[in-house]
Amino acid sequence: MSRTLLPGKPFPLGSTAHRKGTNFALFSEGADSVEVCLYDADGNETDCVKLMERTAFVWHGFINGIKPGQLYNYRVHGPWDPKQGMLFNPAKSLVDPYAKAIAGKVDWKAPIFPYDVASGDPLKIDHQDSALSVPKSVVVHDPFDWSDDSRPETPLPDSVIYETHVKGFSVRNPDIPENLRGTYAGLAHPSSIEYFRHLGITAVELLPIHQFIDEGHLVEKGLRDYWGYNTLGYFAPTSRYCSCGDQGGQVREFKEMVKALHAAGIEVILDVVYNHTCEGNHLGPMLSWKGVDNATYYRLMQDAPQFYMDYTGTGNSLNVRNPQVLKMIMDSLRYWVTHMHVDGFRFDLAATLARELHDVSKLSSFFDTIHQDPTLAEVKLIAEPWDVGEGGYQVGQFPVLWAEWNGKYRDTVRRFWKGDGGQLSDFAYRLTGSSDLYQFDGRKPYASINFITAHDGFTLCDLVSYNQKHNEANGEDNKDGSDHNDSWNMGVEGPTDDPRINALRERQMRNFLTTLFLSQGVPMLSGGDEVARSQRGNNNCYCQDNELTWMDWNLDDSRKRLREFTCKIIKLRLAHPNLHRRKFFQDREVRRRSDGSLVLVEKDAAWFNADGNEISDEAWNAEWTRAIALLLNGCTLQVSDEDGKWIIDDSFLLLVNAAAEGVEFTLPQSPRGRPWRQIVDTENIEDPFVATPVRGSIIVGGRAVKLLSDEAIHLERTAAS
Repeated sequence: MSRTLLPGKPFPLGSTAHRKGTNFALFSEGADSVEVCLYDADGNETDCVKLMERTAFVWHGFINGIKPGQLYNYRVHGPWDPKQGMLFNPAKSLVDPYAKAIAGKVDWKAPIFPYDVASGDPLKIDHQDSALSVPKSVVVHDPFDWSDDSRPETPLPDSVIYETHVKGFSVRNPDIPENLRGTYAGLAHPSSIEYFRHLGITAVELLPIHQFIDEGHLVEKGLRDYWGYNTLGYFAPTSRYCSCGDQGGQVREFKEMVKALHAAGIEVILDVVYNHTCEGNHLGPMLSWKGVDNATYYRLMQDAPQFYMDYTGTGNSLNVRNPQVLKMIMDSLRYWVTHMHVDGFRFDLAATLARELHDVSKLSSFFDTIHQDPTLAEVKLIAEPWDVGEGGYQVGQFPVLWAEWNGKYRDTVRRFWKGDGGQLSDFAYRLTGSSDLYQFDGRKPYASINFITAHDGFTLCDLVSYNQKHNEANGEDNKDGSDHNDSWNMGVEGPTDDPRINALRERQMRNFLTTLFLSQGVPMLSGGDEVARSQRGNNNCYCQDNELTWMDWNLDDSRKRLREFTCKIIKLRLAHPNLHRRKFFQDREVRRRSDGSLVLVEKDAAWFNADGNEISDEAWNAEWTRAIALLLNGCTLQVSDEDGKWIIDDSFLLLVNAAAEGVEFTLPQSPRGRPWRQIVDTENIEDPFVATPVRGSIIVGGRAVKLLSDEAIHLERTAAS
C-alpha cells in the first residue's frame, strides 16, 4: 500500500497520533535503517514504511492516515556481529520501547530468537520472520478528563502502604461483577475501595503493571509469570489486567482506576522494574531493545560484549550509564506521573540503577537526574536497596529524598518474636525508626519503609506456620526461594487442629502487626496478611497465578478477628502523631515551653526493664533479655501544625514480651503524672482493645504486647466537647 511519508519530528519518541496521521520516532545509534511495520487485528503485516529521517540518532517520520488503534512494530537494519554486541536482525519484529499500549502475546515455539536455535550457535543469525509470534505496539490517543482528580498528597510519615496485586486482590471477590474481577476496574470497584477505606490504608503499592510477558520455561510447565518482574514496555499498562481487551483500552481503564482511588483518598504507588528486561541473556529472545540497539540499552561485558552484565539474576541489566537509557527511564517516570497521575514508585533492585562502572554510588547519574527533576519532586520514591551483584546490599545507603524497604527491620523483628537471643538492641533501633541507618545523612524516620512480609517470601500466616519453604508447585524441586526465613511453626508444620497452637499463631500474628504499626517509620502491609492469607508454605510464588496467591474472601471467625484487629491498630496509629513521628528521638532530655515562659526538661523516649528501672548497657547486649518497655512522651514531638501551634499528644508505654512465660512489669510514672490505661493487649483474643485502668504493675503474657496510654489529650478533647 502506498502511504504518504513526511519528515515528522524526532521528539517525542514513540508513536504520537495527530489529526492527519501519526509521528513515529525511534532511537537507534547503531542502525543503518529503520522500518515501521503495520499490522491488522490478526497480526498480519499489511505494510512497511522506511523512515527516511535521522536526527541525533533518532529515526523519524510522519505517516498520513495512521489512526489510534493501529498495530505497529519496527524492523531495524544494521550489522550482525554478536561478539561486538551488535545484534541487528530485520527479520525480527520489534516492540516500540516507547509504546503506550501493547497487544498480543509471545509465542515461545516460534522464531523469536535472533540466532539460529536449531544449530545451537548464538553467533549464527536466524532469518525467520517473527512478526506473527510477538506482541504489537498500539498507537494510542486517549484524552482523559482529570479536571476533578485530586491527588491525596498524603505526607509519607502519615502513610500506611498496602502492597497488593491488581489481579490477585479482586479475582475471587464475589461482590465484584465477574467480568471485572482481577482487573484495574475490579481494583477500583466500590467494594474494593470500601475495603481499603475500612482497613485504613492510605496507599496501594501495586506489583508491576508495566506490560510484561510469561517466561518460556514457565509456559512449558503450564505456569505463568504472576508477579510481573519481566517487563516488555515501560510506558504501557499491561493488558492482562484490563476488562476491555488489549487494543488500547487498558490505558483508559488504568486512568479510571487511579481517579477512583484518588477520590477515596488513596494514593497509587507503582512497583517498577528499570533494572532489567524480559529479553534475558545472550540466549534470550529478541522482542524490543535487543534488536533496536543492544549495545545502547544493555550493560555488556567490557572484555566480551557478546555477554551481559547481570546484577539482577535475570540475565541482563539495563545500561543506565547511557544517556539514552537514562532518558527512557526518566521519560517513563514522568509519563506515569503526568499522564497517569500515579503518586510514587517503588524501584525493584534499585542498587542496580545506581551502579556506575561497577560499584553502587550515591553520586550516580541516575540519582543526579532524579533529584533535579521537578515532576518527580512531589512523588514518593522508594528503593528496594539491594541487588544480587557484589556490594549490592545498600540498606541505609541511599541519598536524601529516598525512602527504603528496610530489610533489617524485617529480619530483626522476625528474629525477636521467634525468640532468638541477642536481638534487643537491634529491635530497639527498628522500633524507633532505625536511626542508626537514616538519622545521620539528612533523612527522617519515614525514610524507613517497615515491613514484616512482602510479595516475595512467606505470608504472615505462613511465617508462623512453617519452618521450611514448600515450593514444589513451582516445578524446581523446591530449590528456588530463600532458605533463610526466620520463621517458626509453633510445633507443627502447616495447618493444624491443635487449638493451643492456633491460638499462639493468632497471637503471634497480632504481635507482628502491633510491632509494625507502632514502630516509627512507614508501615507497609502485605496484601492479605490482615486476613491470614496462606500460600501453603510457598515462599516464591512468582509463577503461581491461581488460588495459591489470590485473596480469599471467604473468612472464618479467626480471620475476621485478625482483619478487625488490623483495622483498629491502623486507626490507632493514624490518630496519634506520637506513634508516627516526623523526627527522630533525641535520646536525651528535650527542652519544652509549657506556657511561653516556663522551660521544662524531659525525655522524649525512655527504655525500661520489667522492674521499672531504665535499661542498663548490660541488658541491651544480653542474650537472655526478651522483655522491654518503651515510653513515648507525647509532649516532646517538636513539631507544629499548619497554624504554627505545637502538637501535643497522649503519651504511651509499649510493653513487649517475647519470652514464653508471662512477665510482670513495674510501671514508670507517665510524663504528666496521669494514670495509665491499657488500650491494646494482643493476648486478649476476643477483645484486645478493651480499655482497662492499671496502676503500679501489670503482667504481660508470654509472647504478647500491651500498649498503655495516659489518654491526656483524649480526655482534654472529650472535656472540651
